[in-house]
Amino acid sequence: MPGMRRRRGGLVRTVGRTAVVAGTASAVAGGVHNRQSKKHQAQADQQQQAAAQQQQAAYDQGQADSAAQAQPAAAASAGNEDVYAQLERLAKLRDDGVLTEEEFAAQKAKLLA
Repeated sequence: MPGMRRRRGGLVRTVGRTAVVAGTASAVAGGVHNRQSKKHQAQADQQQQAAAQQQQAAYDQGQADSAAQAQPAAAASAGNEDVYAQLERLAKLRDDGVLTEEEFAAQKAKLLA
């Protein structure tokens, strides 16, 4: 057949090409896998940092809340001591006869209200 030229090593050449294509595909897939792994790791790191910041903020808020609650408790305690001292003075005035029983009861009710 004129014009038709027969190629030599057809099977060997085909196997060689297949090996090159498979090797290139493997290298590309490995590169894509590495890139995706790094991307996912970066996202996981960001999520961990965000979670740590949220925990720290919640902890700080809890500390501020407990400090705020401690102050009114101390003030209430001081206020209770004042009421107790006033009740003692009223009782002494009642016992000394300066206040009547009704006046003492009225003042006591006013202090405890």
